[in-house]
Amino acid sequence: MSDILIGKGDLPVRLMGKYGNRHGLVAGATGTGKSVTLMVMAEGFSRLGVPVVMADVKGDIAGLAMAGTSNEKIAARVQQIGVEGYTNEASPVVFWDLYGKLGHPLRTTVSEVGPALMSRMLELNDTQSGVMDIAFKLADDHGLLLLDLDDLRALLNFVTENKKDISQQYGLVSPQSVAAIQRSLLRLEQDGGKQFFGEPALQLADLMRQDMSGRGVINLLAADQLILRPRLYSSFLLWLLSELFETLPEVGDLDVPKLVFFFDEAHLLFDDCPPALQQRVEQVVRLIRSKGVGVYFCSQNPDDIPDTVLGQLGNRVQHALRAYTPRDQKAVRTAAETFVQNPKLDVAKVIGELGVGEALVSMLLEKGIPMPVERALIAPPRCRMGAITPEERATVRARSPVGGKYDAAVNRESAFEMLAKRAEQAAAPDAPASGPDAPAPKAEPEKPSKFDEFLWGTKRRQGAVEAAAKSATRTVANGIGRQILRGLLGSLLGGKKR
Repeated sequence: MSDILIGKGDLPVRLMGKYGNRHGLVAGATGTGKSVTLMVMAEGFSRLGVPVVMADVKGDIAGLAMAGTSNEKIAARVQQIGVEGYTNEASPVVFWDLYGKLGHPLRTTVSEVGPALMSRMLELNDTQSGVMDIAFKLADDHGLLLLDLDDLRALLNFVTENKKDISQQYGLVSPQSVAAIQRSLLRLEQDGGKQFFGEPALQLADLMRQDMSGRGVINLLAADQLILRPRLYSSFLLWLLSELFETLPEVGDLDVPKLVFFFDEAHLLFDDCPPALQQRVEQVVRLIRSKGVGVYFCSQNPDDIPDTVLGQLGNRVQHALRAYTPRDQKAVRTAAETFVQNPKLDVAKVIGELGVGEALVSMLLEKGIPMPVERALIAPPRCRMGAITPEERATVRARSPVGGKYDAAVNRESAFEMLAKRAEQAAAPDAPASGPDAPAPKAEPEKPSKFDEFLWGTKRRQGAVEAAAKSATRTVANGIGRQILRGLLGSLLGGKKR
């Protein structure tokens, strides 16, 4: 049966596999059981053969990699709900970590992130973001590969040195803005962001694996340290979502999704989110369904998520909310109004009475019709409900199928080396002939600027640059040889008027 048993109220509540790509929401106050619900859903999708991507913010989701242990309380819950074939078992898990400590290093290139999301990671203002747009356009126009932060820093230095010529061709560049960007880059490096940019870059196919038994692999991103950099955390997940949108083909509605993406602490995505970026988020959430990807947001309050996005979330699990403040009372009313009403329940009252492991649940039924809200006991997961030891994590990581591919960093020629080589050539011109027999000096044309010399050198080496650019970009829809790739949001939002 292609569905997932979430829990049971008066009737069993199931998430139908064919509507798993209709997105969803898991909400509730801290300590009410959201993490357990996420485990149940991740396990369920994995058993259906669906790969899962999710962040482990507190470290407890890692228990998916280990089989659980039975006790009287769990046995009673299993019998009460009527879970068929319940056994304690582990799920196939691959650990990832942007910092490379608790999992395989997860990298991408500066070019693929693009100017818009890079500006958000660096917390730049509009003027500084405009300079970032110019730098990326310059790199695209002249075949400069932006792979890591050293490449971006070298490019910004070149922009400063040639600000006059670049301002005439691309738009005004202020040295003060470039200096501010450089300082932001330094902060990002100090926070550990430098490890995120480089090669080998993540290939999305490695997130969409099944194990030998046909179960979907659960990709867990260690985020206990990453969450301390909220913009880096949210921008990374947004980049990953946009890469999926850009890369995957249209498939329509399938029996089960091709991938399910859980976005924990979703409010961080929308805090101080520019209107243009929020519009793109809404667009991606609305359209990525047709590519077979389900997106599930997890947050404390439903009102953390804009109405335009909330309206796209068909499968909903609402854990308890405590109405201690006026904002909490508003959140309770908002949550109650988002459900299809059940005449047997006073939803606004019940939300405050739910115990740990209970939730108000509404899933999509046949023809995509939302069911009336049901007060349900959440089914227990089959894995360990809690953290794992460093030794257990190391064992899981050692048998990962992608460790040999990503654990060792690669640093090849890119913008940093290309600009340095060009600077050496400009600093060492051919020595003129001297002596009595030396020919009389000839009148020379006006010497070109450093910027023109750079462009001329780029044109003379155009074939080599194009070859390098082609080898750096990844195959997307079998099309190789276009401009340097970047994520959808970076490319769409990076095209500001200059």
